[in-house]
Amino acid sequence: MSSPSAIKVGFVSLGCAKNLVDSEVMLGSLLRDGMLVTENAQEADVVIVNTCGFIEASKKESIDAILKANELRETGNCKALIMAGCLTQRYPKDLQKELPEVDAIVGLNEVPRIGQIVREILAKNGHTAPQLFWSGPANYVPDYAAPRFRLTPKHHAYVKVAEGCNHPCTFCSIPRIRGKHRSRALNDVLAEIRGLVSNGAREINLISQDTTFYGKDLDPQAPGPRDGKSLLCELLREIQQIDGDFWVRLLYTHPYHWNDELIETIAACDKVCRYVDMPLQHINDEMLKQMRRETSGQYIRDLVARIRRGIPGIALRTTFIVGFPGETEKQFEELLQFIAEAKFERLGMFQYSQEDHTPAGAMGAQVSAKEKKKRYQRAMALQQRVSREVQGAFVGQTIRVLVEEESNGGWVGRSHADAPEIDGSVQVAGMAQIGEFARVRITGASEYDLTGETLRGASVAVG
Repeated sequence: MSSPSAIKVGFVSLGCAKNLVDSEVMLGSLLRDGMLVTENAQEADVVIVNTCGFIEASKKESIDAILKANELRETGNCKALIMAGCLTQRYPKDLQKELPEVDAIVGLNEVPRIGQIVREILAKNGHTAPQLFWSGPANYVPDYAAPRFRLTPKHHAYVKVAEGCNHPCTFCSIPRIRGKHRSRALNDVLAEIRGLVSNGAREINLISQDTTFYGKDLDPQAPGPRDGKSLLCELLREIQQIDGDFWVRLLYTHPYHWNDELIETIAACDKVCRYVDMPLQHINDEMLKQMRRETSGQYIRDLVARIRRGIPGIALRTTFIVGFPGETEKQFEELLQFIAEAKFERLGMFQYSQEDHTPAGAMGAQVSAKEKKKRYQRAMALQQRVSREVQGAFVGQTIRVLVEEESNGGWVGRSHADAPEIDGSVQVAGMAQIGEFARVRITGASEYDLTGETLRGASVAVG
């Protein structure tokens, strides 16, 4: 319990949903240790910035946030500035040298003891050179016992089923930052989900660096990636048995670990959203080889066809990279053709970011920034046309929508095809309630969003 003289902490969370869960655990630890979390940055005694360090743009955003927070030493009550997260795990000693504004550099293993670190820094009674709290390669995995203060609305939550990644992608720094894949025990994950559902959650988003690898590290004798029993499938079947009106969504799956059992399990479990997030990165064989994606163009085409055939009504979300080192115009055109043919319901596009300590970062034939931007714009223009067609097919259907907020006399919600933060929304007219599902007849569509009106007693076609 906090007292009137309790330490007040301001908190900034950057990056992806996986980093958001770390922020929630840190906030829970601070509250458990008797501190207060304040939204008023001016009154904060301590400011913590949980950084992202995945690509160059996210690094810059993190550094900018630190420098902005440092201004509170002059304009507010700030006595200490703490930097945590992926960027600190990736460059601990460099940041210690280059950011004298910071009081503490905190690695990922120190997430659960952030309260202790705050007290230690404040005990110094004044700004000193950055102190390093870093204990080597990441090995921490939050579990159900970890204190947690959720930053998402009551009706939806992220559940991190694993940490780290074992894939060798040449463009990616995540294994270096987050370490080897480490799965949580199945019963621990289920306990968290049951607690969330009993507390009113209507949407559970399963996340990790590779959700389809979940559990494979727990059984060294487990079969290969494309056959055999899957602990993820067992988890989904167990979730299906949990009482309550909710759906569960799969985020961050890897194409290499999909198999028929997973397709059949999703199709059989009506609490599992007909939604799959599966970054593919490219379709050209040579690009996939250079990226070390462990897949081929034909494998990807066959997998997409199998998923669509096996899970009627599925919404497929993917991401691609343009401008990877050595990408030719012909290879890029092959990607465009695939995007036009596959008609992904949701698609994100990234311009390749040259990262240090990655194999691709040292490759020759780096594509110019101008050319990467040009290819990005062409690809997104194509996807906009595809998305307009895909969205238009919803008109006339009645779908299930999770209502999120009031807006302009109506409501805004998300369908089964819309993950939080990254996808579109449904503008709803009629009777509805925030945090609950509504039956909505779709009356209009734009490139990314739908409009509709609530119905009573209507059958739901999709969701």
